Amino acid sequence: MVRAVAWVLIGLLTTIVLVFFALRLLTDVPNVTSGIVPDPDSFENRYARFPWLAYAHIVPGVTYLLIAPFQLWRGFRTRHFELHRRMGRVAIVAGLLSGVAGVTFGLLMAFGGALQAAASVVFGTWFVFSLVSAYRAIRRRDITKHRRWMIRGFAIGLAVGTIRLWIGLFEATGLLSFRDAFGVAFWLAFSMHAAVAEAWLWWRPSDSGTRGARVTPEGAAATR
Repeated sequence: MVRAVAWVLIGLLTTIVLVFFALRLLTDVPNVTSGIVPDPDSFENRYARFPWLAYAHIVPGVTYLLIAPFQLWRGFRTRHFELHRRMGRVAIVAGLLSGVAGVTFGLLMAFGGALQAAASVVFGTWFVFSLVSAYRAIRRRDITKHRRWMIRGFAIGLAVGTIRLWIGLFEATGLLSFRDAFGVAFWLAFSMHAAVAEAWLWWRPSDSGTRGARVTPEGAAATR
């Protein structure tokens, strides 16, 4: 039951990210191709002024979020292990590109000011660290630690969808303006997702039920 709810939420949040990605394209492509730069105070301004940096974050980020659920799906890994490995390489690279660009974009061009910039740096760095740790673990053939770090990274990446929900809630209730909602929404969403990831990992320390489990020599040979 808990797993089913988790997958439903993953599907919902991924759909939210894809919808906003499509809306972003519908706004930015006409601006960039026509050379239009919106008002400096508008949300669209930074995307029109720095499209390459913005989309160096957005496109790899969407790619990562589309691949990561398959990487965490046990049935897919079991039936398509070689494809799982190849997709994993793409996911790691895409995630790292998105994370580094996101930290840069969020730090230098935060629409929500210092509060949003701080959240972008803190959780963007944690996202990148999680993916690097996951890569190092799989290089050591430590499957359990690899999976745990991938879950941490995916939880942070998926928070992008929850950010949109918080912003919508603040706007709908009149608690915060659109601009002021960003910093608060970033901290709430990222903190929630980081906490949920740790709670999940505490509840399920490893797929085998044993902390620190490592792949056997036979299993390592099979992964080469």
